[in-house]
Amino acid sequence: MLLSLPKAKSILHRNAPFQLFSPSSNPSRKYWLHIKSTIGIRLPPISCTIQHGPTSSALSSHGLGGAEVTEEEDQEFRILTAVQTSYNDIVIVETREYRALLLDSTHNVHSIINKGPDKWTDSYWDEFAALPAIIPRDGPVAILGLGGGTAAHLMLDAWPGLDIEGWEIDGVLIDKARDCLGLSALERPQGGSLEVRIGDALSPSPGSEGRYAGVVVDLFGGGKVLPPLEEEATWAELKGRLMPGGRIMVNCGGIDRMSRSWASPWQLNPTIRAMKAVFGGGEGLNWKKTAGDNYMALTGRLPDLEEWGGMLPIPLRENVKGWSLVS
Repeated sequence: MLLSLPKAKSILHRNAPFQLFSPSSNPSRKYWLHIKSTIGIRLPPISCTIQHGPTSSALSSHGLGGAEVTEEEDQEFRILTAVQTSYNDIVIVETREYRALLLDSTHNVHSIINKGPDKWTDSYWDEFAALPAIIPRDGPVAILGLGGGTAAHLMLDAWPGLDIEGWEIDGVLIDKARDCLGLSALERPQGGSLEVRIGDALSPSPGSEGRYAGVVVDLFGGGKVLPPLEEEATWAELKGRLMPGGRIMVNCGGIDRMSRSWASPWQLNPTIRAMKAVFGGGEGLNWKKTAGDNYMALTGRLPDLEEWGGMLPIPLRENVKGWSLVS
């Protein structure tokens, strides 16, 4: 099924028509679809009739939003699959340049896979690919919130052979990502180094204490960070999963723009506040704001940014310069 994808007036992504922004209690009304709290893809007014069940893949027409779309802005895309599970409304779309995974009633895009030689997204997924340079080399990396596998693709592209355990609660989503987003090529049975684990990423599992060199946290639902990530107890448990020298990198979403405060911007992000209570400020926790007012957190001592950048692929080297201490 082919539909029209309008080009954004501000092209901030090298390979796709994206506009970047951060969610708030009063989000911009001109955006119809959002990439998990950070990126908006402006889709035309379509309607989705999603069939129930693990194997259905039907989509028909009914509206997502109300801005006008001019003919010269249109770009064709097609629906590869659409299915509703007990966890998600799953839609995967394809354009000439990329495939994207949209989830839940907000139609948030949770994964982007570019088709060309340039795999980088100019978004927070790229930040995750910088993590392996500053963690121990003798332990696995856990991705909590694997989605369609964008972070895993980028990390393994930059660090071939990296041992990754990807956690995702929705098994149907994983099946669709294998079929449409190339996830299966990363997995161990196909010669890769990704092990997919189906289950609740935040529930303690046997053998997880002190296991991981790095943990990537990218857990959203309904367009917002999952509520447990705003609780100190969650971060105390996740801290216990790290081996000595291990680090956690987190997509923390946005800030409450309605708050009037002289505080540092990170103090308006409830996830970073909860992390600070567990990891401390100063030498224990770092933060940065990515394009579109999205906030990231990194545990541990702030690395030497020049040295860190020098260990990374060229497209990532400037990105790390935005990190600073939480203080």
